[in-house]
Amino acid sequence: MYKPTSITKLLGIETPIIQAGMVWVSGGKLAAAAANAGALGLIGAGSMKPDLLKHHIEKAQSLTTKPIGVNVPLLYKDVESQLKVALECGIRIFFTSAGSPKKYTTMLKDHGAIVVHVTSTPELALKCEQAGVDAVVAEGFEAGGHNGRDEITTLALIPQVVSAVKIPVIAAGGIATGSQIVAAMALGAQAVQMGSRFAVTKESSAHENFKKAIMTSGPGDTKLMMKNLVPVRLLKNKFAEEIAALEDRGADAEALEQLLGKGRAKSGMLEGDLERGELEIGQVSAMIRQDLTCKELMNQLSREVQATIKNLNALF
Repeated sequence: MYKPTSITKLLGIETPIIQAGMVWVSGGKLAAAAANAGALGLIGAGSMKPDLLKHHIEKAQSLTTKPIGVNVPLLYKDVESQLKVALECGIRIFFTSAGSPKKYTTMLKDHGAIVVHVTSTPELALKCEQAGVDAVVAEGFEAGGHNGRDEITTLALIPQVVSAVKIPVIAAGGIATGSQIVAAMALGAQAVQMGSRFAVTKESSAHENFKKAIMTSGPGDTKLMMKNLVPVRLLKNKFAEEIAALEDRGADAEALEQLLGKGRAKSGMLEGDLERGELEIGQVSAMIRQDLTCKELMNQLSREVQATIKNLNALF
């Protein structure tokens, strides 16, 4: 029921939905399931050494013949090795984030790859376009995980980015339902990227404790933190309280890095330590109450889109 958009044509997918790459959550199983359900599945390379990334790419390729991609945060030390491994495995769709779009875009495009960069402001989106990327993800600060410092909400960000660039725009941040997909595309987006909603699926590698914490969270249970280091939205717990206490005391980046450098994200999201672990998730977690398969989720979103359009037709 979705008509083709510039993004679905660019990526060769059926629906204008991208399953976001997430650390410790989006491995080969999730990416393949999302792809088989009609979305673009992304493997989150941020938590993977190159050999593990290769394993997950090959796993996804064994489970689907549809397009999959890799999300590569550019702030990690293994970036060049990750990109090399992904290219050698035949990946030709790259979503880059947390760094300059200029650094690897030309190299990737020389290998015939499609490059999409995640951005949080219209000014940065324009720089992405000038760097030669094929599209941008405009991510509002409602999103989970690494985030922009300017705290521009998705509703305000998308039309500004659409006006600033000529390349296609993918909306992200606070999107988990069909009505939110319609809203994002009404603002000019050609597709949406969803992270938190795909984190709570049967194929996600998120620990069951983490999923349950998401599904029982309330509207004010996340907070954007560590803006002096790398901004990240976290579900509130004892670890988040430690971060907040450090920030209240004026801690510098080194002190924050010392606290972070203890495998906190892995222990929280993958191993299920809800007290001491880092739990990256978006504000939209308060709307997520079901742990569905990717196919069930995509079918639900389709029904919600149709119902929203019907309601809008009745209003206008």
